Amino acid sequence: MTDSPSSGHRHVFLGASHGQSERNVWAVIALTGAMMVVEIAGGAMFGSIALIADGFHMSTHAGALLLAALAYSLARRRADDPRFTFGTGKFGDLAGFASAVVLAMIAALIAYESVGRLFQPRPIDFAEAIPIAVLGLVVNAVSAWLLSRGGHDHHHGHGDDHADESRVVEIDGALYALSIDEDGAPPRWRVEALDGAQPADASIALMRPDGRRETYALAARDGALLSEAAIPEPHEFVAALRVGAGVAEAAFVELDRGHAHDSVHRDNNLRAAVVHVMADAAVSILVIVGLTLARGLGWLWMDPLAGLVGAGVIVSWSIGLIRDAGAVLLDMNPDARLTAALRAAIERDGDALVDLHLWRLGPGHLGAILSIEAASDRDVADYRRAAMQVRRFSHLTIEVERKAVPPAAARRSVA
Repeated sequence: MTDSPSSGHRHVFLGASHGQSERNVWAVIALTGAMMVVEIAGGAMFGSIALIADGFHMSTHAGALLLAALAYSLARRRADDPRFTFGTGKFGDLAGFASAVVLAMIAALIAYESVGRLFQPRPIDFAEAIPIAVLGLVVNAVSAWLLSRGGHDHHHGHGDDHADESRVVEIDGALYALSIDEDGAPPRWRVEALDGAQPADASIALMRPDGRRETYALAARDGALLSEAAIPEPHEFVAALRVGAGVAEAAFVELDRGHAHDSVHRDNNLRAAVVHVMADAAVSILVIVGLTLARGLGWLWMDPLAGLVGAGVIVSWSIGLIRDAGAVLLDMNPDARLTAALRAAIERDGDALVDLHLWRLGPGHLGAILSIEAASDRDVADYRRAAMQVRRFSHLTIEVERKAVPPAAARRSVA
């Protein structure tokens, strides 16, 4: 028996800040492109090789940012294209991976040029080179500010932004999303009706592992029901949502809040754009320091040494980005603790979770395929509720096979 999404099910697994991040990247491209044109034109007019060289250097980062912007645009425009079986949420990871490779190549070129200058120092026009490095640093600072507006790696807004602490429960035939809203401190309860009007009478009672009980009143706000009181840490308890006379429980566990949590929510496309800007800023800072020391103390070797240090920093950032984006592209399990919690929820009545596939569909979106060998009389709907009480999955497919009854046991039961 298989539980599959209907033909009308949409596979739109874009990040919550997708649109804002796309606009921010285009704004940074415009800024970087304008800076590039000014430097190249100014260098040609005033005969400055340093200006022309920095202009072409800016063009490499503009190209990488253009890759990020196109990935956002294509993912948005092709979100409903049926040719993409699990949506276009990974476009950003693909662009981030490619951008990281380009970044590593840029670092290799910087290192090659720096080594050459260590052995064959060249005269430096300090009066021209230092202002250019300072101007580049200013442009990168503005670019970093633009990219940070509205696009966060760890987003905790409404909807699926807080899906890591969201559960779906059913009360009297209606579905409700019960979640911990961390869009600003401190965290509060948030309840949304998924298939009807928001309830007028609702409350939440929870019991912690040590036996302590807490009750939270809910009030309508921002199209949902929010608790007035904050939820103290740790977020590990059984919560009972009461709507009218009906009650449904959901278990909350403290899952991995470190790298695994980041890997679920991180926008690797935005991260790649930020890394390009930060890499350029780091190089600008090192160049300013190196040129200042070289000018003040006559240490011409400080300039290429700063280049080598900058290349090392860029390589370390690019390796981390390649690793994380590659893990998403290869469908690696993003959270081992989530897997364990899901297994515990399914196997609590003697059933066996014989096969489990858990992967990231896009920033903040997880998909899962569960193959269950059932010993109990639970049906697919029961397993779906149990899984959704562990986490609000964006795509969930469940297959159930009943355990065969041994012939001897069957004869004993008949007798």
